[in-house]
Amino acid sequence: MSAGPIRPSSTAHTVLHPVTPARISGGFWAARRRTNAEVSIPQGPRRLEEAGNLGNLRAAATGGGDFTGDYPFQDSDVHKWLEAASWQLADLDAAGDGRLASDVERLTALLGAAQDPDGYLQTYYQVARPGLRWQELDWGHELYCAGHLIQAAVAHHRSTGGRELLAIAERFAAHIESVFGTDRRVDGVCGHPGIETALVELHRETGERRWLDLAAYFVERRGHGLLGDGGKSFPGAAYWQDHTPVREAETVTGHAVRQLYLLAGATDLAAETGDRGLRDASVRLWDAMVATKTYLTGGLGARHELESFGDPYELPPDRAYAETCAAIASIQWSWRLALLTGEARYSDLIERTLFNGFLAGAGLDGDSWLYVNPLQVREGYEGHRDDQSARRTSWFRCACCPPNVMRLLASLPHYVASTDAGREGVQLHQYATGTYGPVSVRTGYPWDGRIAVTAVRPGTWTLSLRIPAWCSGAALDGAPVAAEAGWLRVRRDWQPGETIVLDLPMEPRLTRPDPRVDAVRGCVAIERGPLVYCLESADQTRRLDAVALDRDTPLRAEHRPELLDGVTVVTAGELTAVPYAVWANRGAGAMRVWIPTA
Repeated sequence: MSAGPIRPSSTAHTVLHPVTPARISGGFWAARRRTNAEVSIPQGPRRLEEAGNLGNLRAAATGGGDFTGDYPFQDSDVHKWLEAASWQLADLDAAGDGRLASDVERLTALLGAAQDPDGYLQTYYQVARPGLRWQELDWGHELYCAGHLIQAAVAHHRSTGGRELLAIAERFAAHIESVFGTDRRVDGVCGHPGIETALVELHRETGERRWLDLAAYFVERRGHGLLGDGGKSFPGAAYWQDHTPVREAETVTGHAVRQLYLLAGATDLAAETGDRGLRDASVRLWDAMVATKTYLTGGLGARHELESFGDPYELPPDRAYAETCAAIASIQWSWRLALLTGEARYSDLIERTLFNGFLAGAGLDGDSWLYVNPLQVREGYEGHRDDQSARRTSWFRCACCPPNVMRLLASLPHYVASTDAGREGVQLHQYATGTYGPVSVRTGYPWDGRIAVTAVRPGTWTLSLRIPAWCSGAALDGAPVAAEAGWLRVRRDWQPGETIVLDLPMEPRLTRPDPRVDAVRGCVAIERGPLVYCLESADQTRRLDAVALDRDTPLRAEHRPELLDGVTVVTAGELTAVPYAVWANRGAGAMRVWIPTA
């Protein structure tokens, strides 16, 4: 792809910029993206039709019919699908038979027909409650839906050059600008952030400063109690991060997805304006999150109640919520911080989350999903209501996760590599077979730690290779190397076709939890390379609630091409562990990541 979801302006205060062009062409991620392109994205319009989302748009367009769905933000699922489809259209392998482009054109026309003359567009308030526009900011999610519409429009414009969807988004943004502000009709923020990052990107796409200023308004007004205590029995303003300004917050709180979308917006503002206070707050809050509120899988959100973060070190494996959307939000925020600072640790978390907490949310078939991602499912698990089940589902009443997964996989090449401000060097943050600016990569990662990087552009420049935090004993062309702050820098006069080989040893290892995480004290987890492993009942001879692991038991890795589309398993005596990313693909059953020690 020539451009992705985040494109800092030429005057942005970022150390790095995403490299272009970028293309994943083979290996692990190409296979998962192919399923996304051939199965997941094409079935989106059918799912949206069956769930009533498209019917709502037709009702708004014609002025007749009823609103369908349990939530006022049904439109956001349409917008996220449009973003996913737009990024897929930018892929070199996406031409197909033209059906995807036709579906995008059809849904865009439907949005245009549904939009009111003044630019407003949200079917719940157009069809079901037309007299309550901008009066239910806590749960109405009007700005949240607008944000996803803007992101879809930017994706479509960057991918195709078409302006139809962008024009719809600009009209809605102009309407929002006419309504919101300390000196305008409404002084408020949305219960669900998301508009902030979208407006920054709209500024980057159009060059209009007004959108950056509007994004700043929404970030700066957060934390002043404008949303009240939440009503509907929800406890306090911390649920939607309206209890303290972003600049003053000390840790992440409340609804995990809302918190991370908000912080992504704050980081975008810091990048475009050079605001040191927002930058420092973003780094401080990321540090607190990683140190005290992040699961081994990269999952976020310890509580089913409010889909929220818990207290520091409150990380129960069986009651983990770890919503798939929270993993996606974490990746999006960490990538912004990686670009802003140039530090490898943010890409370390992206890798952990991508391969574990995020990927588990998407079934191998491309048509089954997990909303929540616990680290343990007990024998005799009874389940919860459909939106909170630890079993794969074809769609959800609140269908935020499936199209969110689709859009991240479709735009994944954007998250692999960067270039520095002078456009002289390239940094490989993630390892996937493909071509990224001046280099091509061949690798069997994550099953194999051998990464071959070939120069395709001559000249003297620096190639920076991220050495993951989990790795010890890295070698370059057979010689041991040491990273500096997570990076191995290779500067030379490159000739086209010149290849270097990075080897990252992938011996299985046992990981012990922080002793302050009471729920898993005395347990260990199995990891290999970037992958967290789990035990599933389908592979064991004993019930998982009777399993214990002797820490002296040798761990052995074995690739099994016939299992779960081809995975490397790790055995420990009679126990067989599979990657957490592929659990729940063989039907219901018990599972656990943290294993008691004998």
